[in-house]
Amino acid sequence: MTDQPDLPGDRSAQDTVVVSLTEYRQTRDPVPVTFHRRELDAILRIYGRMVGEGEWKDYAIDHMKDRAVFSIFKRSGEMPLYRIEKNPKLAGKQGAYSVLNTHGMILKRGHELPQVLKVFDKALKLID
Repeated sequence: MTDQPDLPGDRSAQDTVVVSLTEYRQTRDPVPVTFHRRELDAILRIYGRMVGEGEWKDYAIDHMKDRAVFSIFKRSGEMPLYRIEKNPKLAGKQGAYSVLNTHGMILKRGHELPQVLKVFDKALKLID
């Protein structure tokens, strides 16, 4: 309506900017790092084998903005026995994948997940 005066806070149609919602969300909250289907297949294959042997009982998957973590537990109320981490920032350096023990010590690190998961082919035992 043209006969109404412009208010100080009003914007005209010329000042309006259209922003894509997906672009806006990506700038505010980056998409978290996740495991892809093939990566989860490889991890769950080893997990299933170890559950069958009675070594492992539970797992948890965490997707954070800088890394993805697959934690393996003997009992659900304890600290994880092992953590399989995917950190894309290290992909060009030491490798994006790593396996850590309860104390956070890196057991194996590399660029390819199947190669890193070979650490579980040996008979690892938890020493108290």
